[in-house]
Amino acid sequence: MILLQQRTAAGARQVVAKIEEEHRVVHGFATTRELAQAAIEAGKTLAEAVSDAELGEAVDVEAELAAGRLLPAIDHSDPAHLFLTGTGLTHLGSAEGRDRMHKAAASGDATDSMRMFLEGLEGGKPADGAVGQQPEWFYKGSGHNLVGTEGALDRPSYAKDGGEEPEIAGIYLIGPDGTPHRLGFCLANEYSDHVTEKHNYLWLAHSKLRQASLGAELLTGALPQDIRGTARIVRNDATLWEKPFLTGEANMAHTVANLEHHHFKYAVFRQPGDVHVHFFGTSTASFADDIQTREDDRFEISAPPFALPLRNTLRVDEAAETPVRVAAL
Repeated sequence: MILLQQRTAAGARQVVAKIEEEHRVVHGFATTRELAQAAIEAGKTLAEAVSDAELGEAVDVEAELAAGRLLPAIDHSDPAHLFLTGTGLTHLGSAEGRDRMHKAAASGDATDSMRMFLEGLEGGKPADGAVGQQPEWFYKGSGHNLVGTEGALDRPSYAKDGGEEPEIAGIYLIGPDGTPHRLGFCLANEYSDHVTEKHNYLWLAHSKLRQASLGAELLTGALPQDIRGTARIVRNDATLWEKPFLTGEANMAHTVANLEHHHFKYAVFRQPGDVHVHFFGTSTASFADDIQTREDDRFEISAPPFALPLRNTLRVDEAAETPVRVAAL
């Protein structure tokens, strides 16, 4: 099942569900988070909660996308209670670009990136019930950094780069007893600053503390094993760069369950009512092909089983960085 969040022409919010081949309004819920909370309280799945709800009129989601009225697949009324996090070096082939980037600054035969990738390759898919190798982990910010499809991704004055990372994100809501509940998966652009990271891999945290965008469609249920998508950059209405990307566990060094465990093992991430958006990583980025993004470049990401693309335009702050002054009380 696919769920979407929409803002109507009148400004009201509503949830839309894809029922067979038709998109219908799900009455009684203004947000997907509210629908998920109701499902958790009733001990039901999202599909069962939608089945129990009254369905309304049909929605032309492609027209709503064009009109800019589709919202991110998930959000929170208090953005401070939405966490953006992710894991890297999780995909087969994902270490190559990172290894090249860090090689010049490393000693020995393998960089830390390559060692972490190889450890994940060996232990990232443990037997059922076992704990596997922990991955690289990073924090991208709160819900204040969340951007929806057709929104602008900002390159702030202190950034050296703004580059796409096409991938899948898992969406979670923490239940009243502290149990993480996976709502589903969505298309994502884990937008990052690769130039800052290249300068020194210890600046990974700085390079990741940026905005990120989510597609409009939330895919409930299991993630397909093999997802094959396309990422492109459009400049002046012409394709500047285009490349396929692979994801799903068949193309990963870790299982989704292992990545989830190593995020939610921290009690601070199991606080009731919080929403988590966790990016699972990618092996494709234009930066690895020496692409330098510019103002008004458009990132486009698409991948079945998602019908709608994720599109964002780069907006650059050209002002010089100035010191932030702290006021003493």
